[in-house]
Amino acid sequence: MTTLTVLGVLAGTALAGCGGASPAPAPTPGASTPGASTPGASTPAAPEKPPTMAPGPAGRTPVFERRPTGGGAAGRPAEKVVALTFDADMTADQGPRAASGERFDNPELVALLRRLKVPSTVFMTGRWAEEYPAQAKAIGTDPMFEIANHSYSHYAFSSPCYGLPVVGRAAMAREVERAFSAFRKAGARNVVPYFRFPGGCYDDTALRALAPANVTAVQWDVVSGDAFATDADAVAEQVLDGVRPGSLVVMHCTRSAAPATEAAVRRIVPELRERGYRFVKVSELMEDRSSGGLRK
Repeated sequence: MTTLTVLGVLAGTALAGCGGASPAPAPTPGASTPGASTPGASTPAAPEKPPTMAPGPAGRTPVFERRPTGGGAAGRPAEKVVALTFDADMTADQGPRAASGERFDNPELVALLRRLKVPSTVFMTGRWAEEYPAQAKAIGTDPMFEIANHSYSHYAFSSPCYGLPVVGRAAMAREVERAFSAFRKAGARNVVPYFRFPGGCYDDTALRALAPANVTAVQWDVVSGDAFATDADAVAEQVLDGVRPGSLVVMHCTRSAAPATEAAVRRIVPELRERGYRFVKVSELMEDRSSGGLRK
């Protein structure tokens, strides 16, 4: 399934890519604790200050998609690391659906990542944190995870974007700040200054409008295809076929709209470890110093 096909399916329920002077404050990441010694099975120490990319031309918000693949120093092969990221999507207007019993969370997936010792980055909407504050706090205080920003409402930052309602330019930075505020209110501490555009949709106007939020936009190079998928093996194969050293994979942490994700992860993790991959959070993936474009 192509990236376009996967993202196009997401229009119906707004689950996609799921993609200055007044910065959105991000709480200091919590301290990390070591995990198992098996390659790829440890929890890396969180950097004292998460790395970010320098602003683009005219202060535009920078965009990170994967670690550069040019290899290490002295021509050594690129390190076999991969970041699994999970979008915790919930739009601002989905409260009635949650009240009627629809589940936008996936605690079984989070528990699996803990058991498998897979450091992960969760791109969370502010609305999700408000609906599930206990889970947001548990994720955001566990050194295995870091929480990144996926906007407050999961509305689009450019149009067209798979049928999502659109955020006005003047409200874009406020959407990011409001989500960070929701994370703080829930008690999350391991919060990083990264932002993923809902639907993965953005343009130059959005990059300029987000400059006051002082975030690095984080996209991906591997689409899992887990949105609305029921075939976990198909999801796993799409990830396994796409991963390269330095890859950044987009998956989802929403039971109602990504029911096969947990089963897919059960296959993806051991197979990538068998290939010699180590799992990292986005903050570690972004620490590649050979690119010259990162800062701390």
